[in-house]
Amino acid sequence: MTRVPIDLNADLGEGFGRWTLTDDEQLLSVVTSANVACGFHAGDAVTMRRVCELAAARGVRIGAQVSYRDLAGFGRRAMDVPAAELAAEVAYQIGALEVFARAAGARVSYVKPHGALYNRVVRDAEQAAAVVDGVLLADRTLPVLGLPGSRLHEAAAAAGLPVVAEAFGDRAYRADGSLLPRGQEGAVVTDPDEVVERAVSMARFGVVTAHCGSSVAVRARSLCLHGDTPGAVGLARRVRERLEASGVRVEAFA
Repeated sequence: MTRVPIDLNADLGEGFGRWTLTDDEQLLSVVTSANVACGFHAGDAVTMRRVCELAAARGVRIGAQVSYRDLAGFGRRAMDVPAAELAAEVAYQIGALEVFARAAGARVSYVKPHGALYNRVVRDAEQAAAVVDGVLLADRTLPVLGLPGSRLHEAAAAAGLPVVAEAFGDRAYRADGSLLPRGQEGAVVTDPDEVVERAVSMARFGVVTAHCGSSVAVRARSLCLHGDTPGAVGLARRVRERLEASGVRVEAFA
């Protein structure tokens, strides 16, 4: 029987100075891809270097998690950034992380937007095109990780960039396959058993139950495990164990 391949990614390096949020070292023992904060919503030079070294030592792929310039709001506040400025800032973030990835003997393997930018480029064609322009400035071969059917994936594919579909075990979905906004009740799934079951369902069968109760097709090559939730490391281990026990081959996409 052919084992279904799935990547596990997590948002890492989400600290700043003396402040830390994610248990990077422990999560890097579970995930296969690390979305590393590049200094705009979280992260600093020392943190980026440390996470890249840890990821490279464990064979975990390094991804640039680019965002709006919003340290105070953790990149989750809606912002209107001119397209040319956003493209330059995306390239800037990728370039900064690439220095530390190469110093660790690895490289930046893909790009994923964060927070408000991630949600914006699902439907905003102009902002999506700006993100893609920024990726092209940095490296014309980098895969773009994001929500399937998004404007971001449309723009990336049109530009010749590889696209990778992502799903979330701990986020509620709308009937149209988009994510329920974080400000709405029930947007984040907190029950560990439910998160595990949803992750297995998406990885094996490509389906998840939406917030309204209907079934939604979710075809993904990578599953996101949020690192900033309570008990994130234990939950990530449970998800990986259940995936592998269910016949899923956990491996990086890049």
